[in-house]
Amino acid sequence: MSTGLISLDDAANQTWDVIVVGTGIGGGTFGLAMAQAGRRVLFCERGPAFQSDPVITSPSLVGGYPEESMSNAIASHKPADLNLLQRGGRCIDALDDVGPKHTHRFLPFIGSGVGGSSALYGMAMERFFPSDFEPRKNFPNAANNTLPEAWPISYEELGPWYSEAESLYRVRGAIDTLRANFEQRSPLPSAPPLSAGHEWLKARLSAAGLSPYRLPMACDFVPGCQSCQGYLCPRACKNDSARICITPALSKHAAQLLANCRVTRLEASNTRVTGVVCKLPDGSTRTLRGDIVALAAGAMSSPALLLDSSSPEWPSGLANKSGLVGRNLMRHCIDLYAITPPDLADADANNSQKVLAFNDFYSDSTGRKLGSVQSFGRLPPVRMLFASLLDDIRHSPFAAAAPLVALAKPLLRSTLTGLEQHSLILASTMEDLPYSDNRITTSSDGTLQIQYQLKPHELRRVAEWRRLLATSFKSMPYRLLKQANNNQRLAHVCGTLRFGNSEQDSVLDASNRAHGLDNLFVVDASFFPSSGGTNPSLTIAANALRVAHLLTGSQTAPTV
Repeated sequence: MSTGLISLDDAANQTWDVIVVGTGIGGGTFGLAMAQAGRRVLFCERGPAFQSDPVITSPSLVGGYPEESMSNAIASHKPADLNLLQRGGRCIDALDDVGPKHTHRFLPFIGSGVGGSSALYGMAMERFFPSDFEPRKNFPNAANNTLPEAWPISYEELGPWYSEAESLYRVRGAIDTLRANFEQRSPLPSAPPLSAGHEWLKARLSAAGLSPYRLPMACDFVPGCQSCQGYLCPRACKNDSARICITPALSKHAAQLLANCRVTRLEASNTRVTGVVCKLPDGSTRTLRGDIVALAAGAMSSPALLLDSSSPEWPSGLANKSGLVGRNLMRHCIDLYAITPPDLADADANNSQKVLAFNDFYSDSTGRKLGSVQSFGRLPPVRMLFASLLDDIRHSPFAAAAPLVALAKPLLRSTLTGLEQHSLILASTMEDLPYSDNRITTSSDGTLQIQYQLKPHELRRVAEWRRLLATSFKSMPYRLLKQANNNQRLAHVCGTLRFGNSEQDSVLDASNRAHGLDNLFVVDASFFPSSGGTNPSLTIAANALRVAHLLTGSQTAPTV
């Protein structure tokens, strides 16, 4: 990716049509669409440009977790570990989980580098359901939440852009049969056959009255595909933002990339962003100028940047006249289920792939709305799982149990090894609701903070879903790995810069433009007013295409 790289000095000496902060699904898709429409686009990425660095693309840190090269199997804040994480595409900025009784600082499992978190994602690209666009009616008994009656756009409005995003990211798989009663669309390109283990699981799920189907994935399924979730893909297989958007934007459409560049604040007048202040690792800073600024740094970093951009014109933070910047944080509640088929062949690598999903509990005739279940893919190595388990316990109300768990290490290691080698892993993804006091802030030393607690309504829903899935899986040997209550499992963070129709109850308007600012747009998952119950990547990509179309009037979507 050497073509298209630019220095900070050269970038600061130009005025850009579009400056995109972040290169994940939202930023990459939006930037590509704008570049293809003839706009001069500059991407700002706080992490490295992996493909241009032969050290980063060394085999030891591609195709596996960086923790596998660490002495303690869990990342510390030591420089050597941080270096390994960064070379493995991971964020090295600490995050504070601020609880009612204590604060726990940890390294979040999110991406940093060209492609953002999409370089690590599991490639599942699924549409939201129409019910997701009218969220309040789905939860009539939930108290004190901030769900709107409806999104400012409808499922029908986003539908054409869903199709364009599926085409752009080369999504393959099947369409859920439960969708047949509300939409008719062309089949997706097919995916490879299921392994014997997954055929067994699909038959068992069907026999339990469920509706399993082949999970839509942005994957080319090259020979030897390992569904590289959680780490950089060593093959030309994972269709992430770096591969699908950033590379062609640079090589074919004259976009430029400023890597290893941390955007520290936005300068603004009463009505416009006038400068993007960037800082390089050596401490040098410059101010970039652009006609349009698009934030896509993620639903934690984008609101933090606005909060850090306070000024006399914007004393509470940029675009924060509503007081909602950083509020209404949502993160999906995810549990793992390890199901053990009889005679599962250890050697069949396809058994660890993400392939199946079912949505029977997404929204049913009783009005109950929970979420989706899909293949998780390969579990992290046992050494990592055990170290992570101990760390979770040490920072939980059950910290006193950590020594007992350590004493049981041989038995626990054996159990985890059995799950890793002999089980198919399913992940249940439950929609959580927005609450004003679940939020992103920054500390006095600049550390990003989350304040997030599951409310009683969500705790009841987690318990209900566990009971429903226990009934569904009763004919299959399985183990439940409870993760839904763990704030370190920051899956699919969204909602912190919601869009809406009113300046009083939203940060962005229906075109994703910040209220009161003519040229500031947000195209990452921050804009979600509700979280839905499935992976957000396709909705982020579809919306990014929609916003680019609104700005350019282009009648065609990006192509690779």
